Amino acid sequence: MEKRTVLFVDDEERVLSCLKGGLLDEPYKTLFASSGKEALEILEQNEVQVIVTDMSMQEMGGLELLKIVKEEYPHIVRMVLSGYTQVTTLLTAINQGEIFRFITKPWDFEEGFKPAVRQAIEYYDLHSEREMLMRFVEQVMDDNEPDKVNLLLIQAIISKHKKQLHEWEKKCNSVPLSSQ
Repeated sequence: MEKRTVLFVDDEERVLSCLKGGLLDEPYKTLFASSGKEALEILEQNEVQVIVTDMSMQEMGGLELLKIVKEEYPHIVRMVLSGYTQVTTLLTAINQGEIFRFITKPWDFEEGFKPAVRQAIEYYDLHSEREMLMRFVEQVMDDNEPDKVNLLLIQAIISKHKKQLHEWEKKCNSVPLSSQ
């Protein structure tokens, strides 16, 4: 599977610098923008699966950016990283931007932030696989012969999930049951 890409948007250079340093070993490609306008330019030229944006930025706020991303790039998983925690703003961001997670600053980088970004990528992958499976089922239901590429992709998805299930079962079986 291709490497996923996450775009981080914040108008504070020290936040972007901290993110750049802290995300070096992550298994995904990272892109950084210091404004909503720059983020939209990056999105025009790159395939991005997840966007993480600050809410309170100059020129274009995070909510405005998320609305545009939702409309123009609906497949992108949207997250907010912000020190701004007013309830009405949070609810508006959640409802209008359909965000996956809202992470407050300061954040716990290792225990909170990184796992949340990885979960967003997993969510993106699951959603993409679901869409592919739905298209496959529609082809079969319409009595159309699925093409070879689709069959190979479906087999790869099934194989991946069987492996994940097997690993999960091993983990569950290795947990000792408490004796009473």
